[in-house]
Amino acid sequence: MDITIHASFLPHDDPDASLAFYRDTLGFEVRNDVGYEGMRWITVGPAGQPGTHIVLEPPAADPGITDDERRTIVEMMAKGTYASIVLATADLDAAFKRLQAGGAEVVQEPTEQPYGVRDCAVRDPAGNMIRIQELR
Repeated sequence: MDITIHASFLPHDDPDASLAFYRDTLGFEVRNDVGYEGMRWITVGPAGQPGTHIVLEPPAADPGITDDERRTIVEMMAKGTYASIVLATADLDAAFKRLQAGGAEVVQEPTEQPYGVRDCAVRDPAGNMIRIQELR
């Protein structure tokens, strides 16, 4: 079976701040930027990987979500416990320096983990956990 990851979704609560983080700090390409009824969906992806997308979306845009669920999502985003993604790079130290220079909220500096990877963790402007592993 030939299956790839095409898109992953992360919430944003400030589209301009999220766009700046993913485009300017991480160096991702902007693939799409769509507004609808006062909301905004921004699709970004790593340069040279045109088939891999992260869609930055308004949280709880689904009309089937209740007001209580929306409040829970907003609370979890504020705590940084709602969404996460794991990225990878050949040069973790350079990526971490770029993140620091871009003002990313550092959660964990580059560290050798007991489970066999070296990684770091930051939060994007919406509080999403971004872990970056070093390719070996």
